[in-house]
Amino acid sequence: MQRRVLSSPHLLAAAVLALSLGACNPEPTADEATPSVSTQSAALTDVCATNQGFQLGAGIYDITGPAAELGMMGYAMVDQKTAGIHQRLRARAFIISSPCNGKRAVFVSADLGQVFQGVRQQVVEKLRAKYGTLYTDDNVLLSATHTHSGPGGFSHYALYNLTILGYDKQNFDAIVDGIYQSIVRAHDNLAPGSIRLASGDLLDASINRSPEAYLRNPTTERGQFGYDTDKKMTLLRLQGDDGRELGLINWFAVHGTSMGNDNLLISGDNKGYASYLFEKLKGTSYTAQKTFVAAFAQSNEGDVTPNIYGGTNGGGANDFESTELSGRKQYTLAKTLYDSATVKLTGGVDYRHAYVKFDAVPVAPQYADGLAHTTCTAAIGDSMIAGAEDGPGYGSEGSTCESLKDTWSVFNCALSTTPCQGEKPIVLETGSMTPYPWTPEVLPLQVVKLGNVALVAVPFEPTTMSGRRLRQQVLAQLSPLGVDQVVIAGLSNAYAGYLTTREEYAKQDYEGASTHFGPWQLAAVQQEVDKLAIAMRTGTSVAAGPTPRDLRNEQSTVQTGVVYDDKLLWVSFGGVFKDASASYTRGQTVGVEFWSGHPKNNLRRQGSFLQVQRKTSTGTWVTVANDWDWETKYRWQRYDCAPTYGCSHVTTEWTIPADATPGTYRIRHDGDWKSGWDGLIRPYTGYSREFTVN
Repeated sequence: MQRRVLSSPHLLAAAVLALSLGACNPEPTADEATPSVSTQSAALTDVCATNQGFQLGAGIYDITGPAAELGMMGYAMVDQKTAGIHQRLRARAFIISSPCNGKRAVFVSADLGQVFQGVRQQVVEKLRAKYGTLYTDDNVLLSATHTHSGPGGFSHYALYNLTILGYDKQNFDAIVDGIYQSIVRAHDNLAPGSIRLASGDLLDASINRSPEAYLRNPTTERGQFGYDTDKKMTLLRLQGDDGRELGLINWFAVHGTSMGNDNLLISGDNKGYASYLFEKLKGTSYTAQKTFVAAFAQSNEGDVTPNIYGGTNGGGANDFESTELSGRKQYTLAKTLYDSATVKLTGGVDYRHAYVKFDAVPVAPQYADGLAHTTCTAAIGDSMIAGAEDGPGYGSEGSTCESLKDTWSVFNCALSTTPCQGEKPIVLETGSMTPYPWTPEVLPLQVVKLGNVALVAVPFEPTTMSGRRLRQQVLAQLSPLGVDQVVIAGLSNAYAGYLTTREEYAKQDYEGASTHFGPWQLAAVQQEVDKLAIAMRTGTSVAAGPTPRDLRNEQSTVQTGVVYDDKLLWVSFGGVFKDASASYTRGQTVGVEFWSGHPKNNLRRQGSFLQVQRKTSTGTWVTVANDWDWETKYRWQRYDCAPTYGCSHVTTEWTIPADATPGTYRIRHDGDWKSGWDGLIRPYTGYSREFTVN
């Protein structure tokens, strides 16, 4: 988030204010280290062992929430509220089914800061109502790209709604419905096809933002890797047997923090831009039932920043240039991998899933330091308030009880930490809040096998080394099944902070302070994921685990909706306040200001608040750009029209591309206004003057 969302100092400060009102990879046990003869035989006789044919479906749907006056999710800045759109947010869904064993899995990459537990609960609930038991917790994997420039208020846990000033049902419903609709489209598009795999390194696109904590990991372990962040991009190319290109999924670990905490426009950040570029290349239609879908998914980005040249306010040196730089680098490598992908995925689909009560996990010695340990009641530390390199907060990072160097450290740690939380000076014990914890403690873990590729879905932001340990462990368990690639899908199915190694935790940088369940949290994850992998390897089932609480009816907010929209008597909604010039040249920016209604009146999902239109030779108008295109910006602001109130203006911007066709153009703005007399919401449309592009 900013170094993670909500782990921001502002969030913690708000929380405190509200209150005052394996170190090493575990050695597998003897029976786990080598599959039994019967298990090996089962793998060899697997009906899917040589399978390369799948049923594939892809779908995409708009999940863009309120584009005005809703706090953004990521940097935990109370004053960072949406005020327009630069990119629309989308859910990109893929269904992969292996007829050889009758199993299928859903993977969704959503342009969100996180996929909160309530979102997944209600998406699966809607799927169950439509498809019965075809799609369940077991085989549905929802993952967030971790943009920090989307509207918030869609968690059911208080900590993540704190700086948003409460829960926002409109945004929550838009996200749930959009993810659901993307899956429905993918289901309806299922057809025979194959998947091709490619991978390669992307250099000069990411750096480790907590290098000193990374150096705490054992020298011998670090020596196995060439870099202190994962540079590998893994890509799946989905293609129909009829030759039709269906889409792609790739995973690359880097934070969605190219846009900083001073940005007020909704944006998918670097991964959203990379998806946009690839989908534009392939002619994606965002309103079509069947179209090409490109997902740039998230991995173990916990300590990885895209801001290789530094920056301010959490983002890069320039929000839009930094986003374009990072996104284009990811797009360029993805295109190379996509074009060169020839190796077909081999094997079938399988999955294992379980809920774990993470505040009370007994950790076996072989997963820790040779001694038995337990996880802790969720708590966040001082350094969460300090923020990360991607966005400094209050105080300095690295406040730890590891070594008590001065009187303040002795005093602070004596009062604030617990034996269970170890080096963490606790600023807020979220797990003990009443009537409900402020962060979830019953959380999902999931392993999904797609042929010879395995996905490990965790509800945390794993650091680089945490992800490496998990990958190595799962690979060791599943290699007898033909798995030779393991991908970490971070920020998946729920959210509860970070995941660090035991060594990194002791340093108590931002990531360690945001590792909720104490120093042995990674060991607990390794242990529980190991159970899933072993069950998959041996063909056995796993217990579902405890049921997470459903807090949909326990939400509160201090936000207000739209009371009414107003304007001056002699103008109309959609009327032009400031018009375009008569002519422009390529590279210039066209700006038009309209009298407008509030964007919350109608989110216009699957639509657009603005259209750039060009006149054809027959006199008709064709749309050449919308509010999701990179060259446009849709900005909303309140306008002082005293003595009346409730007025607002929309400014539409179009930076004319270098390859724009010369001709006559106009800007169209669509919106909705709410009457103060009858409360009804009515649509309106406004047009700029016609202007020429030379």
